[in-house]
Formats: sequence, structure tokens, C-alpha cells
Amino acid sequence: MIAVILVGGEGTRLRPLTLDRPKAMLPIGGRPFLAHMLERLAAAGVKKVIFSCGYLPDPIVAGFGDQHDGMALEYAVEPEPMDTAGAIRFAIEGRLDGDPFFALNGDVLMEAPLGELMAFHRGRGARATVTLTEVADPSRYGLVLTDDEGAVTAFVEKPEPGAAVAVEPPFWINAGAYVLDDSFAEMVPYLERVNIERAVFPKLVGNGLYAWRCSGYWNDIGTPESYLAANMHISGGATVLGDDAVIGDGATVERSVVHEGAVIGEDAVVSDSVIGRHARVGARARISGRSVIAAGVAIDDDHAIEGERVFPDGHAGT
Repeated sequence: MIAVILVGGEGTRLRPLTLDRPKAMLPIGGRPFLAHMLERLAAAGVKKVIFSCGYLPDPIVAGFGDQHDGMALEYAVEPEPMDTAGAIRFAIEGRLDGDPFFALNGDVLMEAPLGELMAFHRGRGARATVTLTEVADPSRYGLVLTDDEGAVTAFVEKPEPGAAVAVEPPFWINAGAYVLDDSFAEMVPYLERVNIERAVFPKLVGNGLYAWRCSGYWNDIGTPESYLAANMHISGGATVLGDDAVIGDGATVERSVVHEGAVIGEDAVVSDSVIGRHARVGARARISGRSVIAAGVAIDDDHAIEGERVFPDGHAGT
């Protein structure tokens, strides 16, 4: 089996963590996020993974090379952003073997067994299968409706804030993991910008589009809040320390992610925050409220930061 992982986004919602590396290479529980995804693909029987790259592809290539966990790794670097469907189409050119393949967003931590997703797709004779996950609050998402056999019947746009939702719970949303057959290449023009949710899936409603409802943990790591939550899930709520991170005498670090080489000064307090690579938090400083400190930044002694994103000097902070 073949899998395409979409890792071309700039990760703007995670800045400043993504100024110098793509979000797919940020550590989750002490390992690059992609290592968790590759582990699940290997367990599902995947033999080749194609990374659909755009923004900062070099750290991914350097981090994983051409083999991982018995899988061959290949890289397709977009000449320009092509959106989801366009990026998948570009990545599979000349690489498919005629069988269905996985296509996964490269920022979703999902613990559902992907082998079951493939079995569902094959069992339905589907042209495309969308993975769904259940959410309690649908206000941030579009909803996917299905019949009793799993065939997709409609998509419901994300409601306006405060608006009533004309759908009874449970609420099921697109989880960012798909199985597609080789007819996908015929539906999406090569080297064109195409969105899979807006331009491809609606055309398949009633024509081979199915949805598989997954269980277990799911989290889109695209924001500092969800990135922290994913780390806390993997670590069981314990603070995550990267290689060569140093915690000074008397310092307290709680529910936080301290990237490799960072230094927390004596008697400093860091809680519910992310400290970037080789950043330095001064003695007796206070970092809290889901703050995010960029790589290499130095926080002065006795300084207090709450709920802020701190960029390097000279950066516009966007």
C-alpha cells in the first residue's frame, strides 16, 4: 500500500514555532510528529510513503531520509502551493500501482487503526472514503452526514457563531484522513490548485463517497493550544523535555513542552507553555497562560509573560 502525507503548509497558526521548521517536524512526546504518523502507517501495512512538501521540506528529508520502519520514503516538492487535492495529485503522478491509497493531513494526531479504514473502503467498493471523528461542539467545523451504510449524503457548512445547528448530535467532522482510488487522478487536473473538500468530495456524493467513523484520540496540532494538548496526551500529562534541555535549581516546569537545548533558569516557573529550541528563560522568570517562546529567544531574569507569543528580535510577529 501507498500513503501520501500532506506536509506543505506553512503552519502560520503555530508561529513562532514554525519559523525554521515545518509543523510536521515539531516534537510530540519527544519525537517528531511525523514519526507517530509513520508508525501507524507501518502498522497498517503501508510499504511506500510520499511526502507532499512545500514549506521548508529540507528538515523532513534530513530527518527521515529514504527509509523508515520498513517503508520506502519519497518526496514530492510542489513548485507552488496547490491546496489539498492539487498537492495529492502532484504527489501521485507516476507513483501509483492501481490500488487504493491513503492520503493524510500531516498535522493530525489520530490513534484509530488505519488498516480498518482501508478494509472499510475496500468492503464498500468506494471511490473515496473520508474518516470522521466525533466532536461535542460543531461550531468550528463543517459536518459530514451519512446513511446507515456509511455513504455520504451531505456536507453541512460550519455554522455562524451562535447559530443553531440543524443537525442532531452526535456531530461528525472530517478527520483529515482519506482513502482514494486511482480515479482520483482523473478528477483533479495536474499542476492546478484544487481543494479536496470543496471541489472533489461534493462531486462524489451519491457516486462512491463513503465515510468511516473512527474512535480513539484525535487532535489537529495546528494551534499552540492543540499542540500542547497533543503533547500532554502522549506524555500522560507530564512535562515534555527535549534533548539537552536544562532545568535550573529551584525551577518549576508544569504541563509544558521544553524543546531541545532550551534552558530554564534558577527559580523560574514555566506552566502550560512551549519553550522553543535553545531558548533561555531567565532566573525567577514566569512563563504561563499558554505562552509560546520562539527558538533562540532569551527571556530576561524576573520577567513575566502570560498568554503571549514571543518572536525573535526584528521579526514582525505574524
